[in-house]
Amino acid sequence: MRAFVLFSLTLVVSVSSLVEVHTNYHDNIGIPEAERIRVLEEEIFAKNDFVLNDPSENRIVGGVLAPANAHPYFGGLLVDLIGGGRGVCGSSLLSPNRLVTAAHCWFDGVRQGWQVLVILGSNFLYSGGERITTSHVIMHPQYFPQLLTNDVAMIYLPRNANVNNFSVKSIRLPNGSELWNQFVGHSAVAAGFGKTSDQQQAASTVVSHVNLNVISHAQCNVFTPGFVTFSTICTSGFGGVGICGGDSGGPLVTYDNNGEPFLIGVSSFAAYNACQRGHPSAYARVTSFHDFITQHL
Repeated sequence: MRAFVLFSLTLVVSVSSLVEVHTNYHDNIGIPEAERIRVLEEEIFAKNDFVLNDPSENRIVGGVLAPANAHPYFGGLLVDLIGGGRGVCGSSLLSPNRLVTAAHCWFDGVRQGWQVLVILGSNFLYSGGERITTSHVIMHPQYFPQLLTNDVAMIYLPRNANVNNFSVKSIRLPNGSELWNQFVGHSAVAAGFGKTSDQQQAASTVVSHVNLNVISHAQCNVFTPGFVTFSTICTSGFGGVGICGGDSGGPLVTYDNNGEPFLIGVSSFAAYNACQRGHPSAYARVTSFHDFITQHL
């Protein structure tokens, strides 16, 4: 993720150069970031120099670490790919045995996943939490990787996760009048393992999060003409905030009048090598895919 934060393709040359990942997310970002996280986690625990709940340690470069259990619906993903390699992504738990993520986490236009390890209830990717392996992933039938159109997928778990309303808890989908809300002007929160600055050489070793403001299609199209459709929801990058390399598939969440979170977006793409330059971030709009998602719950 970028500044205050907290996880992409080819249309035409003038546009594709702005997008975070081409049609090869895993080779460009997913695999190298997963490996760097693994190495850094091993170093952290070997030195025993990280205290998760110590407020003095809750700052990362250009971002904010998510406190333990701040996002109990967040699921880290390690995607094993055909031909070798393992990439990192994020997801959101919608029920004890279903999660939603970005379709390009499973197939990025070049690399295809064959198995995914879901990590629940841990701010770390390689340590702690409940860890469930599955190969049952359903991408949206109209997913088009070259433009990241309909960039959503459902993950089926082989058993129910240990939902406990503390460290592991599902998040609800929009309902009622929320289904017709564009959420423009709403405050939202994104979470993921993504980089916290353009200069950072690796994704974050722990989950980070950022407060964001939802903007209109017109505002978003100034940056990514042709990529932003009705089924895309965008957040402002003003102040250098948003999603970045490694945040793919993670949640964009807002809150109802009772202060309860609900899911409005699935992290899809951001500016190519320019996470901190004020460009918008883009997500698959959950209300646009409500039927697809609920069909697989």
